[in-house]
Amino acid sequence: MQVAIDMGMTAGHQPATLDLEELLATRLLVQGNSGSGKSHLLRRLLEQSAPWVQQCIIDPEGDFVTLSDKFGHLVVDATRTEAELTRIAARVRQHRVSVVLNLEGLDVEQQMRAAAAFLGGMFDADRDFWYPMLVVVDEAQLFAPAVAGEVSDEARKLSLGAMTNLMCRGRKRGLAGVIATQRLAKLAKNVAAEASNFLMGRTFLDIDMARAADLLGMEKRQAEQFRDLARGHFVALGPAISRRPLPITIGAVETSARSTSPKLTPLPEAPEDAADLIFTADPDEAVRPVVRRPPPPPPPSTNDILAQVVRSRPQGETPAPQSLFPEIDEAERGRQIDDIMVELLGDPDASFRTVAVLYQDFLVRCRIRRVPGEPPALPEFKRRLAVARVAPDAETAQSDGWQQALTLSQTLSDDVQGVFLVLAQAALTGAPCPSDATLARLYGTHSASRARRLLTWFEERGLLVLRVDFRNNRIIAFPDLGAETAPGDPNGPDAMIDERGAAE
Repeated sequence: MQVAIDMGMTAGHQPATLDLEELLATRLLVQGNSGSGKSHLLRRLLEQSAPWVQQCIIDPEGDFVTLSDKFGHLVVDATRTEAELTRIAARVRQHRVSVVLNLEGLDVEQQMRAAAAFLGGMFDADRDFWYPMLVVVDEAQLFAPAVAGEVSDEARKLSLGAMTNLMCRGRKRGLAGVIATQRLAKLAKNVAAEASNFLMGRTFLDIDMARAADLLGMEKRQAEQFRDLARGHFVALGPAISRRPLPITIGAVETSARSTSPKLTPLPEAPEDAADLIFTADPDEAVRPVVRRPPPPPPPSTNDILAQVVRSRPQGETPAPQSLFPEIDEAERGRQIDDIMVELLGDPDASFRTVAVLYQDFLVRCRIRRVPGEPPALPEFKRRLAVARVAPDAETAQSDGWQQALTLSQTLSDDVQGVFLVLAQAALTGAPCPSDATLARLYGTHSASRARRLLTWFEERGLLVLRVDFRNNRIIAFPDLGAETAPGDPNGPDAMIDERGAAE
């Protein structure tokens, strides 16, 4: 059954209709700067199609909750746990109820997590409930950003994965994505590329005008017309609308948003007690909670990673629940990265190469091995490098002395932590003191004098004590650890250090 949705009028004063059945199969992308009329267009589409198809609106500003008064949409407040939102979404598909997911009042990261959970619940619904459903996502650049922002990588991956599933794989599950964005450059390309229908509104930036013209198959000189479009005027193209670029004017709507464009109004007369009104606290203000977004957690330190490497999994530990979205096998990915680190440090010249050169070599090896997911960033690579160079055996790692050594290393920078931990490991295991050549290689230099200066610097900080026996062999004692190395020749050859940090 073909259903024609009245969207407004064309430039020739003819009805501008949208084939709803074709839209469900081909999806829609709406683009326009703030104030171009995107929300008005979405409201017109929702109102006209409400009697024909189930709808879900991802509403970051709470503007579409007014649809519930006239069209019976159920408003779902997103201030719930992700598990609750997932179960609600599954029941929405089961009972075919049109809903508005109200994300108003949440910060960006919470909005991304809530939207991902809700979209995931609808996407993972049982096959028996794969009925046609129009899924409208306003401000889609928030949920499928082209680049990483201030939110955590986990939240971004969850949200981007849910949006990708909606636009790429949702059609077979009856989900038809309709996404609106202020700028195409801010929207992830793999999400935008899946739409076959386009409605382009007013745009001012050259890069966005050029991309909009390219999507509509227009010449570059025609891109200037997007700058002159009035509010509520769009250029349409797609199998559900028109086979050629078609200027249309969106028609009127029956409901209104709770927030409207600001209107100039005259200021009231200044009250005489203005100072008292401003500087005197209202008794009700103490009752209102002040909601502040907690700061993001700091990245794990080298000591945390070392502790995770040697920590065995407790018996009886329950496995973590499986994610709702396709995820990378982190265990297999970690093993691949560890293998690459071992290969990287297996090169005899690896210790004398800069961290930047090692990192580039590491990225090339990751691409050759086809390691899934984003490669570790440079700070994480530095920590993994220290872990690969210094990894004690299980018995040493569980000792109190090693834990104390990890605590002492927290006061040192990343470039010297590896040297300090190698010395501490030698003291705890009673191994001979490493030679100057060995310490120089661990420090990333060919200069033995620099290695000796580093030992002097450690001693000045009170971390260790240097002494020489009657054979001129060096002994390093750690007062805080209550251990010292066996005598070692400082002028000896460079001992080969394997990936566990022990001399061969």
